[in-house]
Amino acid sequence: MIGFGAAPETTSCSRAGCQETAGWRLDWRNPRIHTEDRVKTWLACDEHVEFLRQFLLTRDFPLRVSPLAVDVTEGA
Repeated sequence: MIGFGAAPETTSCSRAGCQETAGWRLDWRNPRIHTEDRVKTWLACDEHVEFLRQFLLTRDFPLRVSPLAVDVTEGA
């Protein structure tokens, strides 16, 4: 997981057992235990983005899905 707005340390899909490169980020929080400023991020490949989205929506977690933009020039 990464913080909201932070650059990911890895770009692998967050789905258990998947090592594919992620192209999506899912920013979410559990409102029962997190304040509005506490957001968690999962990364997803094209195959698993809908699975992870549905997993979070089923639990009524606030969620934002967006394309993953990785700055390839950072650190260069």
